[in-house]
Amino acid sequence: MTASGSTPPSGVTVRSFQVGDGPALASAWTAAAPADPISYQRFRDLFLLDRNFDAAGLQVAVINDQIVGAAYAVRRLIAVDADDLEPAAGWIPFFFVHPEYRGRGIGRSLLSAAMDWLRSNGRSEVFFSSYTPNYFLPGLDSARYPSAARLLADLGFERQYDAVAMDRSLVGYAIPDEVRKRIDALTAEGYSFGIPTDDELTALITIAGVEFNPDWARAIREGVVSGLPLERIVVARNPGGAILGWAMHGTYEGVIDRFGPFGVLPVSRGTGLGKVLLHLTLERMVAAGAHSAWFLWTGEKSAAGQLYLKTGFDITRTFTILRAPLARSDA
Repeated sequence: MTASGSTPPSGVTVRSFQVGDGPALASAWTAAAPADPISYQRFRDLFLLDRNFDAAGLQVAVINDQIVGAAYAVRRLIAVDADDLEPAAGWIPFFFVHPEYRGRGIGRSLLSAAMDWLRSNGRSEVFFSSYTPNYFLPGLDSARYPSAARLLADLGFERQYDAVAMDRSLVGYAIPDEVRKRIDALTAEGYSFGIPTDDELTALITIAGVEFNPDWARAIREGVVSGLPLERIVVARNPGGAILGWAMHGTYEGVIDRFGPFGVLPVSRGTGLGKVLLHLTLERMVAAGAHSAWFLWTGEKSAAGQLYLKTGFDITRTFTILRAPLARSDA
């Protein structure tokens, strides 16, 4: 019996990932979540090749040699920033049960095993599912998966905050006249907008990591090293040539429709630079053949979230980031 009080149902084996499981896991995932399917290659790239992957943390449910579900637990082996391994924290980026095998307690057993594994590795809290650098969705879509929400609540997970995904059609898009006028005005004042030089990438990555999010710095660096065209990045420079902000697309997995990351230094907010960068990037996306612009994670009430809404983006999904304490099994 696990610390969460769940034993695998009769005829079900819960074990760690084994070589050869990958294709069947992707297939079972897609059957379990047809509105959020995953290919084996994407499953491999996001999870099996993640730098923090530990096969022991990927719990797999098997019935008669058939994979029917899984829950993935991960903790940091490599820090996102400096040497902070976040030793108290663990994450569960996903779990699923094949629809033909639901209602037997398999999901509870898988999650309990995942939480026990994190606990055995000294973790005192677990998050669903805000793990970086690799996540499939940033949190739980309770509207789409209400039974998962109930199970996580039963296991002690509580809401921390919400993130929203947004989309905007680019069919017929053109930069608005008012934004063109603002670009002209800023340019007349000595500001410039354009593709960063190779050397400027060092300044951009520093700004992204220090002023915003270390994972953004990683994403930019790894994207460029992997062949991301610099034309997918637009930077704003002050009259002295210093970078004040940037926007980009195609950063994650090379998907040209995926917008971000995007940021403007606090000292330059209120100048219209953010709106200009957003629209210049949308124009570049259209030129690259993108049919729409979308991203997975922002705060609806944040300054960025409000700018997106004013620019014609619509909220398409809401994700809840959840947390549960991991009490010691002998407590």
